[in-house]
Amino acid sequence: MSYSKKYCLALDLKDDPALIAEYEGHHKNIWPEIAKSIKDSGITSMEVFRAGNRLFMVMEATEDFSFDLKSEADLKNPKVQEWETLMWKYQQGLPFAKPNEKWVLMERIFEL
Repeated sequence: MSYSKKYCLALDLKDDPALIAEYEGHHKNIWPEIAKSIKDSGITSMEVFRAGNRLFMVMEATEDFSFDLKSEADLKNPKVQEWETLMWKYQQGLPFAKPNEKWVLMERIFEL
């Protein structure tokens, strides 16, 4: 039996309606290389929700998924780097994020 882990992450977009619309447009048809890099890392499901300029990602991944390994693979993938550079046009770190940190892992504080 295959188990999965769930992760929730947050990120802010620049608070500009035109940029937000462009960002959403890019996500209606992500580049095939980006989808492949996500799936190849062990991520089995990914959803992104928006409230104002705040994004919330729900991600499910295999038990052996590693953010560190995903990051290493992304750094070696020119297409992922191109995508990430493009996305920074729209994104801004959360006020408490580390310098150049995009998505911040959220801590579960309640479960029913």
